[in-house]
Amino acid sequence: MSEAVDDESVRKFVAAYLKKKGFKQAENAFQEELNKNTNSSSSPISFNSQLDPDVAKHILSFSQYEEGPAQYQDGYAKLRSWTYSSLDLYRHELLRVLYPVFIHCFMDLVAKGHIQEARTFFNSFREDHEMMHLRDLQKLEGVLSPSHLEEMEFAHSLRQSKVNIKICQYSYELLLQFLHKSQSTTVLGIINEHINFQVSPGQPSSISEDAEAVTLTGSSLDSANQINQKEIHWGLLEDSFEERLEKAGAFDSEKAEGESKEGDGDENKKKSSEGAKQGASNKKLKKDKASGATAKTARPEATPVTAVPRVKPELTLPVIPTEVEQSIFEDLRNRVQLSSAALPSVSFYTFINTHNGLNCSSISHDGSMVAGGFSDSSLKVWDMAKIGQQGLDSLQGENGTTTSSDQVLSNGGKKPYTLFQGHSGPVYSATFNPLGDFILSSSADSTVRLWSTKLNANLVCYKGHNYPVWDVQFSPVGHYFASASHDRTARIWSMDRIQPLRIMAGHLSDVDCVQWHANCNYIATGSSDKTVRLWDVQTGECVRIFIGHRSMVLSLAMSPDGRYMASGDEDGAIMMWDLSTGRCVTPLMGHTSCVWTLDFSGEGSLLASGSADCTVKLWDVTASTKLPRTEENKSGNTSRLRSLRTLPTKSTPVYSLRFSRRNLLFASGVLSKTV
Repeated sequence: MSEAVDDESVRKFVAAYLKKKGFKQAENAFQEELNKNTNSSSSPISFNSQLDPDVAKHILSFSQYEEGPAQYQDGYAKLRSWTYSSLDLYRHELLRVLYPVFIHCFMDLVAKGHIQEARTFFNSFREDHEMMHLRDLQKLEGVLSPSHLEEMEFAHSLRQSKVNIKICQYSYELLLQFLHKSQSTTVLGIINEHINFQVSPGQPSSISEDAEAVTLTGSSLDSANQINQKEIHWGLLEDSFEERLEKAGAFDSEKAEGESKEGDGDENKKKSSEGAKQGASNKKLKKDKASGATAKTARPEATPVTAVPRVKPELTLPVIPTEVEQSIFEDLRNRVQLSSAALPSVSFYTFINTHNGLNCSSISHDGSMVAGGFSDSSLKVWDMAKIGQQGLDSLQGENGTTTSSDQVLSNGGKKPYTLFQGHSGPVYSATFNPLGDFILSSSADSTVRLWSTKLNANLVCYKGHNYPVWDVQFSPVGHYFASASHDRTARIWSMDRIQPLRIMAGHLSDVDCVQWHANCNYIATGSSDKTVRLWDVQTGECVRIFIGHRSMVLSLAMSPDGRYMASGDEDGAIMMWDLSTGRCVTPLMGHTSCVWTLDFSGEGSLLASGSADCTVKLWDVTASTKLPRTEENKSGNTSRLRSLRTLPTKSTPVYSLRFSRRNLLFASGVLSKTV
């Protein structure tokens, strides 16, 4: 009797399964086979007798689980328990599988209408993944019905794409053995459908490579690879300042006289530029002189400019006044060539008494002005030369004495800053143009405003974005600028037009940061969708997608030769990318919190990074980009080799960094008692 029941159960389940999956031809063939067997004999042949008993038993056990949600809870719990009890050598690789299985188990439960069971499952195991994937979990927490899976673009993209996981051969074989022994068909199905294993021979990868071992992307890997096949021209502009100086023989190793007259050169430069530079502080001049002393020893190591290809500009470039050109040439002639043996001098500006109101800061190209954007919708700009003359420093170094702006006013003096008011929401970003006579600010009021530092007035309000604008950046030549917004777009503007010239759409979440390429033909955008994209400014097309970050991308920097790009994320990871291939050259691990700012030195040999962990780090770009992968694997923790120096502040998260044209490094941040 039990055999007949089992026979009927197996038959019904197989027929129902084929119908559910839409296998029409297989379903019809199965029914025909059953009908033939029934008609050919008065007593039906047992379907079960044609199967191996173990197979029949497996089908019946699968049928019991097929309709119920318990299969997800049990399957994931078994996989989790086995992974955590595996050998230490392979555990960190096997742990990479848990997160994608977890989110797809949850979404499958929701899709099948088991909402309560999905919430129980989610809450039971979410702690395992909160450290690495908190933002993703917060988004998925809002999925409460099958319709949400389709409406929420983040969840929909996860279900449509695959996760790429790097794993060694032995770890892969261990996982397969477990899945077959446990007979967890649900987990096996999820892994087959949503995970693409990149199996490599030899020993397992190190834990430090976890950042690039798992890539979870909204677009499929195939489409990203297809985009990354597009041709890009990463070189410098024809007839650039560096090229003209090289032709004139300006990069001469004998510059002893030039160094001794550097201070006088700065004074003449300030007069001739008439406000293009607003007078460097005494501190800046002293540090420029000090850093200049190392120029002769470091200069032979500089990369020759001729090695960089030349490209034509796609934008109409603005005309630069002759006196400003002379000023820039003077700076480049006196640039200190930095290297791993010749590190830069650093000037750090600390904001105090901001009462948690400072959202962003920006430093002009010569370090003579510092801007701060505040939560009360104001923008304030400090002239460092005036602060030095007054001897009053309400925005000062770490070891200075404090004099607030109120005391300055009570003593009959002027405010130490210029106040710009016009926004109707918190100011999230500010940027100076290369000459220092204009500044742009972006705000929660969804606008970008252009201000004149000469007239101390608002000139234009640019409207186009529909939501808060997180970042705005002037192009290297000025006139053009790019903005990044919560509306998931980046836009390119020119100062003389109130409407955007281009709209870059494609990111799946907020565009958090934007950066121009050195030749002005491309912009890069970093997003909360954990990707970085490179866009052609002429066509508005995406020409590169960089996949590898594990959290939202907060900062970007382009190398001076335009070949490499650095990106920093919320977890403290920095990735160096080759623009021509679209691949990560190397991850730079060292920061323990958000990387808010990045900048390359003038000749591109060093990368500076500033973080919420209250440190500035200097990285050796040459070692990071030239070291072969085989040597990296032998050396173990390669990040230590690339990190040249860590410069801690007392209690100041680093908001912005800027290398001046002479390679003095400026930094700024706000003193935080809570850090």
